[in-house]
Parts: sequence; C-alpha cells; structure tokens
Amino acid sequence: MDFNVLKFNGESDHIYVLLEYPPRLSISQIVNSLKGVSSRRYGQAGYPKTDGKDALSSPSYFVSSVGGVPIEVLKKYIQNQENPS
Repeated sequence: MDFNVLKFNGESDHIYVLLEYPPRLSISQIVNSLKGVSSRRYGQAGYPKTDGKDALSSPSYFVSSVGGVPIEVLKKYIQNQENPS
C-alpha cells in the first residue's frame, strides 16, 4: 500500500505504530490493512482466538497526529513501551 512502518511496539491490549504514508492514503485504509494482515498471520501461525471472541482485535482504533515533534522523540517513546505479547 506504499506506507512504511518506522517504529512499532506495544502492550498486551494495544500497540504503538509510527507510520510514514503518502497523502493519497487514508488512515482507515492503513489501519484496515494492518489489522487484516495481522489477523491472518496470527491465524496462520495456529494461535487460538481468546476469550470466545470472533475477531483478533476490535473494529475501533485511535489515531493521533503529532506535528512539530522530532521523529527521534517519537521513536524513543515507542521504543520505551512494553513489547506486544
């Protein structure tokens, strides 16, 4: 889809992703792509769905833009979060 993941980290119930993407893409397109791929890969790896849920993740998401903040500050913030489990 022509976007780059610059940094990724997270916790058991959420993730942090720093993306670089062209203005022709919408955030919803990117999020749907990331959720779809991660769900397929999770299923292909043979991991069972938990808590009786029909989906790996909820359909909701939160996105924030951070103009004016140096990229290195964002990368360090994301790096300091717990690893996804």
